[in-house]
Amino acid sequence: MRWSATRRAATDSPDLLGALVALGVELRREGLAVGSGQVIAFTRAVAALDPSDRDDVYWAGRASLISRHDDIAAFDRAFRRWAGEARGMTMKVSGELRRLTATEQPDPAGILRRRAATETGRGGVASSADALRHKRFADCTAEELAALAVLMARLRLRPPSRRARRTRPSPRGRYPDLRRTVRRSMRSSGEMLDPSWRRRRIRPRRLVLLLDVSGSMAGYSRALLQFAHSASRMGGVPTEVFCFGTRLTRVTVALRHRRPDQALARAAESVVDWEGGTRIGDSVRSFVRDWGRRGMARGAVVVICSDGLDRGDPSALAAEMTRLARLTHRIVWVNPLKGDPRYQPLARGMSAALPFVDDFVSGHDLASLEALSALLPELI
Repeated sequence: MRWSATRRAATDSPDLLGALVALGVELRREGLAVGSGQVIAFTRAVAALDPSDRDDVYWAGRASLISRHDDIAAFDRAFRRWAGEARGMTMKVSGELRRLTATEQPDPAGILRRRAATETGRGGVASSADALRHKRFADCTAEELAALAVLMARLRLRPPSRRARRTRPSPRGRYPDLRRTVRRSMRSSGEMLDPSWRRRRIRPRRLVLLLDVSGSMAGYSRALLQFAHSASRMGGVPTEVFCFGTRLTRVTVALRHRRPDQALARAAESVVDWEGGTRIGDSVRSFVRDWGRRGMARGAVVVICSDGLDRGDPSALAAEMTRLARLTHRIVWVNPLKGDPRYQPLARGMSAALPFVDDFVSGHDLASLEALSALLPELI
């Protein structure tokens, strides 16, 4: 089939998501690490050229999807397969592709109302919401994930408190307030009859979320990112959010947007290795070296959301977890696979990291995230 004919047949297909990831999937089969940021750059490059010209599409892919000369041969093989299987695949490149990472849904709470309408009894809405709370994120549709986002926004994460270095006035305390005591003594001719006291302020510990957005976590990444958005919007709780696959990316600023869809879209644009490989040890080392030692991890509660399927060296991960454990107050590992009663942490990465984890919990559904939010204040 000629390229132009293939393109015309494919343009009528509404499967924009398949067009976004099809070539990236082929490249990953060849062993190349291609992230969603590179795929989005590829679609934007094709949009600026002629999508019906095979040469333009080829060179756009060469420029945006690979960065090493050694990968050209693998790219050529993947591109030939991708071009030959282009039947039914759309080549549309427009602004709609930028919304695929957020999966916008009209009326995100509508699924609850529709389910309640099909159920009898007064507890329809409650039973529908309860069913969603116990449904695995990987099994949820896009509409159900949007409804879960509404329920997830009600979560209140309260990390454990700590005593700050600064003090405040108090009727009873451990530290004498000499300035106020002397001022009060002026009322009694210099006699210190009513001493004043100070005590250390109580502040919440910093909460740091490290989210695995690799290919093995594709069914849970969006839901966990929504959870991180709800956490970052909590007033009075210092929160930092990072995403990692083969590299570490800070998305704290992107998630501060009030609207969840726009916040998730900005975060997805900043992460260049979305649904790629997994190198947990390298990502933890980047966090400790670039952020943790500067004070972000000192005394903080670090929550790592990952399935533990690491392609790196397990000994390197164990060494970096040792350094991280020395800095933090507690390390909580959220593994969606732990929701299965038959699961055992036998993966190399999970086995290497588990000795340094203080709390090992599940994160496969909303109920498990609610249990995590209830656990955090008890981490003394």
